[in-house]
Amino acid sequence: MEQFPFRSETFYYFAYGSCMCPVDLKRTLQEEAYPYIIAPATLPHYRLGFYHRSSRRNCGVLDVVPDASASVIGVLYQLPNRFSEALDIREEVPTQGYRREAVSVQCQGKWYHGVRTYTVVNKLPQEIPPNEWYFHVVLRGATTCGLPEDYRWQLFYQMYNLRQKYESTDKISQRNEFLGK
Repeated sequence: MEQFPFRSETFYYFAYGSCMCPVDLKRTLQEEAYPYIIAPATLPHYRLGFYHRSSRRNCGVLDVVPDASASVIGVLYQLPNRFSEALDIREEVPTQGYRREAVSVQCQGKWYHGVRTYTVVNKLPQEIPPNEWYFHVVLRGATTCGLPEDYRWQLFYQMYNLRQKYESTDKISQRNEFLGK
């Protein structure tokens, strides 16, 4: 009798941006995402950055970047394999926006290895800010899924400060353009 290797019916997925919000993820999955949430999880040796411009959202969107001194908190899902293709499309895998990456995360005192997350393929040389909608959906997901309050504030200030920096740089550029500089 021929034996086949065991194939899981699900995969673990670490979300750190807009997919942390189960209401927003529902648009992609076409069904409730809440039942698939395990809990908040930590991805060590990475930091967040806005190094990708989403043409669909017309703004900067999150990426995880290797950084030995940092960690990212997000949401660990256990999703049925039937959602894999839709998630890849959302993350722009077919158009080389993001690529799948297997990572290890810690969740509820346990390590999960071979967890899927997505990283930007061609990172921009500098960060660009999120728009108002993306700003709020990331914070909504972080709050809904119970990320620690201090981390939610860290997210808020990272996005807020990037928006402020971009807006002041844009105002200077507009002023210089007006003055012919």
